[in-house]
Amino acid sequence: VGEAHTKTISSLHMESWRTEMEEEINRINQVLPNIDRLWKTAAIRQWMDSVIDKIDHYKAEHHRYVKEAVTLLELAVWKAKLDEKDKNSAEGRTKTANIIDAESVRKEKRITCGADTVIRNVLPYLNLQ
Repeated sequence: VGEAHTKTISSLHMESWRTEMEEEINRINQVLPNIDRLWKTAAIRQWMDSVIDKIDHYKAEHHRYVKEAVTLLELAVWKAKLDEKDKNSAEGRTKTANIIDAESVRKEKRITCGADTVIRNVLPYLNLQ
């Protein structure tokens, strides 16, 4: 297994994934000595395919989790901005004016809450290497 795969495996965020990958990589050392020399090449190819398939699976799962985390982060930043706005703007307005204005404020805060900046600075720590 090359250095790029080793780096990817070590950066998997779930310990169970890292453990399973390490076990799969080490499996060849137990299997190969017991295989007839005529079948070793086929066994190595099958093992390599298995390792690559697992890495691809875990990378896809990782990206799914990152996407979900980014969505939650965006919603949390948006919610924080809405809460901040609610504290500052509730005074001096009638209830009807606040209800009408609330929808436009929510839309505006979704765009201007700064989630894109937060996500841009957090995402590098979540990506696989």
